[in-house]
Amino acid sequence: MPHPALHLAIEIDGDGAHPAAWRRAAHAPGELLTPRRLARVAAVAENAGFTLVTLDDSLLPPGSGTDPVGRIGAVERAAFIAASTGVLGIAPAVATTYAEPFHISSQLASLDHVSTGRAAWVVTTEESAEAARAWGRPRVEGAEALGREARDGVRVVRDLWDSWEDDAVVRSVATSRYLDRDRLHYIDFTGETYAVKGPAIVPRPPQGRPVVIARSGLVPHDLLDIALVGGATPAEAGEAAAGAGAPLAFAEVEVALDTPRESARERIADLERHAPWEPPASHDGTRLRYTGSASGLVALLEELSRHVDGVRLHPLVLDEDLAVLSRLVLPELFVRRIAVRPLPGATLRTALGLPRPDSRFAEEAR
Repeated sequence: MPHPALHLAIEIDGDGAHPAAWRRAAHAPGELLTPRRLARVAAVAENAGFTLVTLDDSLLPPGSGTDPVGRIGAVERAAFIAASTGVLGIAPAVATTYAEPFHISSQLASLDHVSTGRAAWVVTTEESAEAARAWGRPRVEGAEALGREARDGVRVVRDLWDSWEDDAVVRSVATSRYLDRDRLHYIDFTGETYAVKGPAIVPRPPQGRPVVIARSGLVPHDLLDIALVGGATPAEAGEAAAGAGAPLAFAEVEVALDTPRESARERIADLERHAPWEPPASHDGTRLRYTGSASGLVALLEELSRHVDGVRLHPLVLDEDLAVLSRLVLPELFVRRIAVRPLPGATLRTALGLPRPDSRFAEEAR
């Protein structure tokens, strides 16, 4: 019996998953922050057939010492990608720890409008004292407090997206009415640390709600569309996916591929002279890591398709591994029908097989 198609996502922040990836990048370090480079990477990912790209972010610089430390905000980068692509889903990481949910809601709703329904949101947290000082806010400490802020933030953002019903905007020239005020709703949220009245200031997004993605366990599963799961083997990833409870579960997979010039192990050894390749500090558990040939990765992804709904790939060096992925890995996945390309004109929810949700306020009024 065939398995459902595997959904393919890729992280494109920076130069790759390895902290010294910039040393092997196919561009000068200063070009990392240019729109041209961002558009080029997004175009390669879209043409290769990825369903979704994610853009990591934090208020603090991503590197230190001699490493490049600059980064443009993920939402701003996502908006640029939205204007320069036509099929690719776009998921910026936005932390809920200190940012106002009202602002997050407005930014992501606007991104969904700009991209005509291709926006998603990777929910993250800010754990360091330096981030709290930069925000000018008291530090949120401990897993329970960080989880509370994430849970409340996601709940408020979703409710604000719902606060405009789909047909709230009427644009009636005859009656000089732009919207039907009876189809706008106060969300009246009161949490442990703040309250939000609403409604939103941006009309309901084309998808109803942009796709919400988070590490499994960060927020309640009923607030998620995609749970990101770890696991050192496909079976472990499958166990984590089964326990996640979200509609979809994506395995986190770090990849280092053989290239025409060097083996994956040689490439890793070259970078290990400068820094170790370790999972990010914010990641809980073990990520599956693959090192080797393109055909071996195809076999691994075929095995993963029996356990999870999708994967998010973290390439060792983006400029090197993305080329191999686009030439040798994704085409083979499509030929074997392990994965499928997203269709032009479809929203990200449609590409992922997720239903478009109704506004909860419209449902309550029925």
